[in-house]
Amino acid sequence: MQKNLVIVESPAKAKTIGKFLGKNYKVKASVGHIRDLPKSTLGIDIENDFEPKYITIRGKGPVIKELKSEAKKSDKIYLATDPDREGEAISWHLAHILGLEEEKPVRIEFNEITKDAVSEAIENPRPINRDLVDAQQARRVLDRLVGYKISPLLWRKIRRGLSAGRVQSVAVKLVCDREKEIEDFIPEEYWSIKGIFEKNKRKFEADFYGEMKGNKEIKIDLKSEKDVKKVIKDLDKGKYHVHEVKKGTKRRNPYPPYTTSTLQQDASKRLRFSAKKTMAIAQQLYEGIDIKREGTVGLITYIRTDSTRISQEAMDTASDFIIRNYGKEYSVKRKNIKKKKSSDTQDAHEAIRATSVNRKPEDIKNSLTPDQYKLYKLIWERFIASQMSVAIYETLSIKILSGKYIFRASGSKLKFDGFMKVYSVLGKDNTIGMPTLKKGEEIKLQKLKPNQHFTQPPARYTEASLIKTLEELGIGRPSTYSPTISTILNREYVVIENRSFEPTELGLLVTELLEEYFKNIINEEFTANMEEDLDRVADGKSPWKKVIKDFYSEFHKVLEVAEEEIEKIEIKDEETDVICEKCGRNMVVKYGRYGKFLACPGYPECKNTKPFLEELGVDCPRCGGKIVERRTKKGRRFYGCSNYPKCNFMSWDEPISEKCPKCEDILVKRKNKNSAIIKCMNKSCDYKKVEKNNK
Repeated sequence: MQKNLVIVESPAKAKTIGKFLGKNYKVKASVGHIRDLPKSTLGIDIENDFEPKYITIRGKGPVIKELKSEAKKSDKIYLATDPDREGEAISWHLAHILGLEEEKPVRIEFNEITKDAVSEAIENPRPINRDLVDAQQARRVLDRLVGYKISPLLWRKIRRGLSAGRVQSVAVKLVCDREKEIEDFIPEEYWSIKGIFEKNKRKFEADFYGEMKGNKEIKIDLKSEKDVKKVIKDLDKGKYHVHEVKKGTKRRNPYPPYTTSTLQQDASKRLRFSAKKTMAIAQQLYEGIDIKREGTVGLITYIRTDSTRISQEAMDTASDFIIRNYGKEYSVKRKNIKKKKSSDTQDAHEAIRATSVNRKPEDIKNSLTPDQYKLYKLIWERFIASQMSVAIYETLSIKILSGKYIFRASGSKLKFDGFMKVYSVLGKDNTIGMPTLKKGEEIKLQKLKPNQHFTQPPARYTEASLIKTLEELGIGRPSTYSPTISTILNREYVVIENRSFEPTELGLLVTELLEEYFKNIINEEFTANMEEDLDRVADGKSPWKKVIKDFYSEFHKVLEVAEEEIEKIEIKDEETDVICEKCGRNMVVKYGRYGKFLACPGYPECKNTKPFLEELGVDCPRCGGKIVERRTKKGRRFYGCSNYPKCNFMSWDEPISEKCPKCEDILVKRKNKNSAIIKCMNKSCDYKKVEKNNK
């Protein structure tokens, strides 16, 4: 009997595949990479055309020994690492270690870990794709050159442990740039007027737009209360009649199936999963879950992809499923749409989808953890919805005239839910809430409501919006988003406040230094262009060492200037009046992953730390102590008493100094994007008011 060896990266993947293949197949895991550049040195021979010096990763000796032993006993060896550049590189390293000829058909790949997909891959082995390997080598060498040449400079000039990188430094720069925009933002006043109208005892609202000049509608910007008073003075004199009634339909197209980026964004918005958590759970679903009465099977396709493409077989299966379960009117034939800027290599993958549409989330819920179920349900629904018909709305728009001034009102009503039967759309759609109106008829004005507003600064980046921006700018690739975010958090360049990124003092300082001396390298355009260069390498259109050489010729000059000109920068810690109870020194403010904390300046002799308690100027209602801001272990902000644990008062909402006008209890504030809700902490008191955020 012929003996065959199949090598994959992870033990979980090996376990799943092992159940699909017969007794003459043995499946082993390399447990990730087996060779890499050394950690202690640069590992790149710059003088010898940037040749990388790979070494066996420490601790991989026993794994390699076992793989070599199994290889000797096998008639055929199949390298079944992941179907991307990194997976191709791992197969290339395995071929080197095992003495395999990379030009021979030793490489197999599959987009999903199912019996049919694995069996088909075994029947169609191919040589190792050296272009993909070279693209991955180029990325690794580039990142090593940037990281190992700039990071020591930061260590000497600022402090040890800092790092720089092509993608991570640009991500921090985006966060810092946004913070500067917010700080520099000057609110501008503007006003709006809302008209409350009535017809047959039914009230409805319309917004002031501007004036009619002939047949043209000219928008009027109300910049001050004076502008508003002038318009209202004229409006009070006039009568109101319906100038136009327009009915129509609006089509809402389904979203395409998930890419890595859109999955991370949607999981953040809908499930509140971090990118790291999303990818960890997705990896489990991809590698295989033990499903009751079915066995271990991969539930979703490969999770690192730029493509929205779906195989024809998957589209046909989805169409049959939709017709059977929802009706013919919900099914529509779709064409694959290729991403405009994606390389041919990247688009070879499919989107992220369920491996079987017939494996409904509810049917396998008992085999999944709660988080696995949530993510699988999201992926399954998005895929099914992407193959369904459009949603159709009835729309109604009304224009109301009073003299030369015009008001507008509009609404929509869902007529046919289409894809929304499966996949809910975030945000509420307007509903038609207006009475039946005819052109030319008069209507009664109940009142005019002028409202003052101020323009708002741009919002800070959330995980979802940062990933979206990185993708739109062409920075990084699907596999880089999650580790990039983890890195900038771990390096303490940014912290998360209210689910948004804020730069630390350290992040601002490092970014400022990098921008001054490495402006042409650590920027959005350069990083995006470099990704395109790497795509050309992957497509066999450019030699990888030429890409490195072109980069290094400029980088080396800049590095030499930076070494000479940058002076030693000292970050002085903010000293407080809090005394370290262990050694008597004044404790200083440090920045950690979740914000500020107090530390003894005597480190490493004294390692005392404690939470940074920021007082709100509000007395505790229970014991008279001071209310302070605290953090949970996961970094969530809450408010408690400074006398804890003697006093266990706590609130998720921010206590304020005002007392409740009804019961004299403490008031708390919960901030939203454009307003703040102030309410009483006394559960039996119903006092509540809303404050607009005008500044």
